[in-house]
Order: sequence, then C-alpha cells, then structure tokens
Amino acid sequence: MIPIHVLHGPNLNLLGRREPGIYGTATLDDIERDLRVRAEGLGVALTIRQTNHEGELVGFVQEAGLSGAGILINAAAYTHTSVALRDAIAGSGAVAVEVHLSNVHAREAFRHVSLIAPVCAGIVCGFGPHSYGLGLEALARLLRNRLSPLPSDASSGANSQD
Repeated sequence: MIPIHVLHGPNLNLLGRREPGIYGTATLDDIERDLRVRAEGLGVALTIRQTNHEGELVGFVQEAGLSGAGILINAAAYTHTSVALRDAIAGSGAVAVEVHLSNVHAREAFRHVSLIAPVCAGIVCGFGPHSYGLGLEALARLLRNRLSPLPSDASSGANSQD
C-alpha cells in the first residue's frame, strides 16, 4: 500500500459551520470518510491529521516526508504565510499536493499567492470537498509511478541505432 498523509491546517475543524457560502456544508469528518473510501480503491494507506498550530503542522510534514509518505495538504491560511511549512516540505523531500476547497484565485488578492506551491507537485482548488479526492488520485498516481517507473528505451527493446 502507498502511504499518504492527509494534513489539514487551521480552522478546517470548523468545516460545515464556517462560512458555508465559501466552504460548503461538508464537515471534515465527511471529507475524511470519502477519502478513506477512495484510498481503499487506490491501494493507499491514509494517515489523517488536523491542527490549528503551525509548528505542529511542520512536524507532521517532516514526519511524513522523512518516512517516504506522500502528502495531501490543505494548509489553509498557512498556505499564504508560512515559510516554515514551505521549508519543511522541501527539506523532507516530500511529494506533496496542495488542495483547497474554494478557488483561492477568485478570492481576496492575498490568497492568490501560495508559499508552498513551488515545492508541491501540483495544486487542486475550487471543487469543494471533491478537491481532496482529485488531489488524492493525482498523488497516488505520482507515487505509484515513482515506485514502478516506465521502462527505459534500453529495457523496452528500442534500438538507438535505428
């Protein structure tokens, strides 16, 4: 099974109550339940954590990255403010996918800049709870390809003299 850590940042524990016009009515438990079903079908072992504390999130990232697990991360407000989180992703060698429920690019200007995006493999945003599922599928594919890379020309029978 492919190990993936799903990491939720500050205020995501309030989903379902917090600004439902922006974030919808799904709770964090609803999202996690859906992710566990998807993970089973993808052959992925999930570890799921949420914290409102930057240092704790940095620790979760380091733990996942150093263990070789992929990271599906909604860093919430820390996306736009945390150099420490960016450095943890880069420094741990983690393969990470950034996710957001809302389309951050259609919101306030300060949300248009992600400090973690440059060290993530990709970003999924704007699809509500489905953003997590799309991110999980993409991350599982990336990690699976790293575990079993495509055959090189030499092993596929291609002849460089042709």
